[in-house]
Amino acid sequence: MPFLGRDWRSPGGCWVKSEEGWKRSQFYREVDSHGEKQVCTRLQEQLNGNKIVEDCEVVAKKRKKDHFNINTQNFYKEKWIYIHKGSTRERHGYCTLGEAFNRLDFSSAIQDMRRFNYIVKLLQLVANSQLTSLSGVAQKNYFNILEKIVRKVIEDQQNPRLIKNLLQDLASALCILIREMGRCVLVGNINIWVYRLETILNWQHQLNNLKITRRICNGVTLSDLPLHMQRSILHRFSDGLDIISLGQVTSTLHMLSEDRYLWKKLCQYHFPEKQFCRHLILTENGCVDWKLMYFTLQKYCPKKEQYGDALQFCRHCSILFWKDYCLALLFKDTGHPCTANNPESCCTPVSPQHFIDLFKF
Repeated sequence: MPFLGRDWRSPGGCWVKSEEGWKRSQFYREVDSHGEKQVCTRLQEQLNGNKIVEDCEVVAKKRKKDHFNINTQNFYKEKWIYIHKGSTRERHGYCTLGEAFNRLDFSSAIQDMRRFNYIVKLLQLVANSQLTSLSGVAQKNYFNILEKIVRKVIEDQQNPRLIKNLLQDLASALCILIREMGRCVLVGNINIWVYRLETILNWQHQLNNLKITRRICNGVTLSDLPLHMQRSILHRFSDGLDIISLGQVTSTLHMLSEDRYLWKKLCQYHFPEKQFCRHLILTENGCVDWKLMYFTLQKYCPKKEQYGDALQFCRHCSILFWKDYCLALLFKDTGHPCTANNPESCCTPVSPQHFIDLFKF
């Protein structure tokens, strides 16, 4: 019978017993006159009859299946996982960061605009500190999700600055790991990591050359709105760089983006008031320069994180899950099999840093 090996170079050979001992049967391929069909024919077919042909078909199916498994990303797509930090009679071992990264459905989450920034921030934290703690499959899944994010940004032409920062941190981390650490901490062949670094540099080049096309809109634009509505939209921005970018569109938006009250509210939202006195910056007129204070304070203090949607953690069940708000409103479904009397009171949102801290034992 043939040896069904997983070696991609050959599916194995068929051995035939003869008077001189066991010999490996040789085969060749015949192409019909139309060139449409290839038939595997062996020299010893007359010895074993149709069995060799059947074995050849099994080998071909096995090789095709292995080729399909190699080229297919077979990852879990679950909405929740159980976080267990110790062995019990029912469960052995503990849940790792790599396991959570494989099983939670991050690939579908990046398609949701509310969860996009959350996933990008999580990937950035993993790139800075937890990349070597991921298993080989988790690392493969990590770069698979990253590739989907880059493609989405290039196609939609949205949020390029977030991805540029992520790729910059990831490229710096990989350079340090490849040059200084090397094979001691990296899972897999060192050439794979070099190839991944080259891929990241290629993505950076594509994003740097990205030209955002202006879409023709026949309806009402932002400039057509009343002045108080434009000011109200600017007050809903939580990032100072986004306010500056929007202020470069028109002269009216530039005037609104330089409003002192706007930058004061932004400083009060992100930073505690006790930091204001330590980094107080005044203008020539003796007034507080809130815009300059904002960019000064973010160098010393972390900004307040704000996400449209985030992972939820149930304290009663110790389950980490994505919450579907549509199902929650229609069917009162919490998104995980909760046994608490009041599941809503047991669920808390998980920040990206808290997500990583859950797996530090």
